[in-house]
Amino acid sequence: MPRGQKSKLRAREKRHQAQQESSDLVEAQPTEPEEEFPSSPSPSFEDVPQSSAATGTSSSLQVPGKICSTTTVAASVSDAKFSEGATDPGEEKPKVSQSQNTTKHRPKDSVDKKVALLVNYLLIKYQMKEPVTKRDMLKNVIHNHKNHFREILRKASEHVELLFGLDVRETDPNRGIYVLVNKLELGSDEKPGDDREIPKTGLLMIVLGVILTKGSCATEEQVWEVLNMIKIYEGKKDAIYGDVKQVITKDLVQKKYLEYRQVANSDPPRYEFLWGPRAYTETTKMKVLEFVAKIHGTVPAAYPSLYKEALRDEEERAQARASARARTAALASARSWATARSFSYTK
Repeated sequence: MPRGQKSKLRAREKRHQAQQESSDLVEAQPTEPEEEFPSSPSPSFEDVPQSSAATGTSSSLQVPGKICSTTTVAASVSDAKFSEGATDPGEEKPKVSQSQNTTKHRPKDSVDKKVALLVNYLLIKYQMKEPVTKRDMLKNVIHNHKNHFREILRKASEHVELLFGLDVRETDPNRGIYVLVNKLELGSDEKPGDDREIPKTGLLMIVLGVILTKGSCATEEQVWEVLNMIKIYEGKKDAIYGDVKQVITKDLVQKKYLEYRQVANSDPPRYEFLWGPRAYTETTKMKVLEFVAKIHGTVPAAYPSLYKEALRDEEERAQARASARARTAALASARSWATARSFSYTK
């Protein structure tokens, strides 16, 4: 082989060897797993035994990233300055040449911003006791994000439910009409003006959930352990709920949704929470368990012992309603008979 060709061949082999060594070095480097959202610590939501060996399910609930992300949106909602009919000053109208790409590749943070604005808009409508239409949402909030309408509405509805205890229900699919319904069956003594403030139902449902999972009674420390994990701290004013200690130990106690009492024989004094009489009247164990399950992205049956307890409560309530209807019917029949008998005596 000519000398020139041998030199070129040796040079090519050296380059190939160098590239291979470089490739091996890169593959040998430890790689860090990519994490779009940092994981947050999760305290035990409950420690009620769930017969995990038999069912294969976990014996404790964890506060998931879902509700932690909801609190992040809550901060955005509290800062949002929104009035009906106003346009979003932070949104630029895309140029015609850019509109197609902008629609297909919408930045995630832009969609999340719309979610926060829509949560705020839905709260305004709830406080004004007005229904919400798809047309209004597109016009006043969504703007040129209309291709993401379903995603934005779904996320906003989830945040409204977990933060404020309000269900977004579509009442007229043909006309795209939605209403917001409080998870509590408000009593007849509830004044219309009470809805003008930001609903605390979401916070109440979380506390009721802790109490339910702790065997109908939860210590104050257990409640705060869960609240801390959703960035609600004792002594620190919350952007959504305000003074949370005031709300759960006084306001909701005065309204009889919670009971707050000193633990017997505790020294120094310690306190615990129980369901109040209005909680038993205006919600059920099944509804609270459904709320807890939704937080964790699962179903009530995933927690066997709690689910059985909730089913038993549903059966007892159904029997009580049937008995009440029977008594009412019997009373009405007795009155009718007495009236007829009285009429016959007057003849």
